[in-house]
Amino acid sequence: MNHQKWLLALTISGLVGVAHAGEKEELLKLRNTTTNLIKQLVKQGVITDKMADEMIKQAEADAEEQAAIAKSQDAAKVAVPDDEIRVAYVPDFVKDEIRQKVRQELREEVVGDVMQKAKNEQWGLPNALPDWTRKFKLTGDLRLRSEHNIYPEENISGPNTGLFYPDVLAINDAGGFDAAGINAALNTNDDRQQFRQRLRLGVDAQITDGLKAGIRLATGNQRDSVSTNQTMGFTGQKYEWAVDRAYLEYNAVDENNFKWLTVTGGRIKNPWYTGGGEFTAGSELVWDVDLSFEGVATTYRYNLADSGLSNAGDPSKMLFFTAGAFPLQESARSSDKWLFGGQTGLDWTFDNQDALRFGVGYYDYVNVQAKPNTVDPFTCNLNNHANNASRPQFTQGGNTLANICRESLTQPVGALGYASDFNILNINASYDLAIMAPYHLRFSGDFAQNFGYNRDEIIRTYGNSILPHGGIEAGSSHVIKQNQNVAWQIRVDYGWQVAERPGHWNVFAAYKYVERDAVLDAFNDSDFHLGGTNNKGWFIGGNYGLLKNVWLTGRWLTADVITGPPFGVDVLQVDINTKF
Repeated sequence: MNHQKWLLALTISGLVGVAHAGEKEELLKLRNTTTNLIKQLVKQGVITDKMADEMIKQAEADAEEQAAIAKSQDAAKVAVPDDEIRVAYVPDFVKDEIRQKVRQELREEVVGDVMQKAKNEQWGLPNALPDWTRKFKLTGDLRLRSEHNIYPEENISGPNTGLFYPDVLAINDAGGFDAAGINAALNTNDDRQQFRQRLRLGVDAQITDGLKAGIRLATGNQRDSVSTNQTMGFTGQKYEWAVDRAYLEYNAVDENNFKWLTVTGGRIKNPWYTGGGEFTAGSELVWDVDLSFEGVATTYRYNLADSGLSNAGDPSKMLFFTAGAFPLQESARSSDKWLFGGQTGLDWTFDNQDALRFGVGYYDYVNVQAKPNTVDPFTCNLNNHANNASRPQFTQGGNTLANICRESLTQPVGALGYASDFNILNINASYDLAIMAPYHLRFSGDFAQNFGYNRDEIIRTYGNSILPHGGIEAGSSHVIKQNQNVAWQIRVDYGWQVAERPGHWNVFAAYKYVERDAVLDAFNDSDFHLGGTNNKGWFIGGNYGLLKNVWLTGRWLTADVITGPPFGVDVLQVDINTKF
């Protein structure tokens, strides 16, 4: 660091020396070069922004002082008569040196201008692409995964014992428990080995300044909201290919090129701060990393950085506020289901490159609770539109369930829906220690509480129709014994922030605790306990860069239920990731 500071001092001294010579053009060029050098040193953490400003101010003061001295010295000299011309003797070797230097500088400038012109006009390309093609950007990624799901021997053994966990989607699709047959229960005993892959291909189009359109196609089950994995083993059948994102995005910047406003509409990426991205330690306590949102979101940012030399357009110190509205399930003959949310937070990078980030959000779900059939004898064939529409279109399991209607006079389970409302407070924070750069030590935590959960109201509304364990005990009546509306996670990461280069690596470990009705089970982590809520446990893993944009990922996740019959699952995932 010392030699970099000496280099900076010598450069500023050059600026002072030129000032008294009066060569304005060279002074401007050298000043710009020095300014850019100082800005880079600030960004790399060699010097602070305050030190940079002080150096510039001192250099300017010295330049003014030297210029004043030079002016007084010139005035003291004997004036040369107008009709007198003085020519100093210049040695030949000095002339040759000047000539060579001028020739070299001219050559570099001419070659640079020619190369830039050739690039801009695409010289030598027989089929040069038209200008409109430059507005498009193609991106993509491909992941190959080996996944092994291991079920402990102490797990419940299924419907034959009178105790099991229902497959809600299978029951609702079939029209009842009996109609679903052997598909009515989730697998809790048979280990599985799967080979899966994910392919995503995106195109961004720059429409005009600040406005772009984007589309992303992805593999996977179209009904699954939180996974774009394609499981191999369909006798050579073709894969499903769906529109994962399709959106318009507007970004507004100020005179310093700081992006202060973003408005996005359509099928968009997650607009909420989750502690990181897909490959950078983001939390999936509330939102799965593969989840896309349908609706509109707006983010406003306020720059907290000083107005110093290096902070123009710098987003490393800012407040942000995001608001969004998202339709979840549209119905022509009943009330639609919606998600409304807001989040505010801070992003602050310190002078030593440590970083503090956090977000506080509140998410309000509307019309997601089950609406029981009230027409005696409460069978599903007597449902109205509101009853049918209250069934969830997608669920992973874990939330408290209630019967919407009876399949028949002898079978109480006909259709299932959510018993609780969901109004979720979410606090997510992380602190990144850069003292061992390029290695980072990062601590993060995530907390969620569902204030829409009301135990007494649930019991009063649904009574004996409640399935509090998410499972069914034959011939037994259930009572919710305690609140289950809190979730939290702690995590630590160490290594390179992103392992996308050969030899780059990072490792991580976390503990997670998700009570039954803390979050909506349709949208949270799809890998931990194979998705949903009512689970606790830990996971460890790491990434290792093999080639440029090619890296290996390994994870071990182990989880058990918090309440209900024994149901645990261990998951081993080994991935090869590429992006382009």
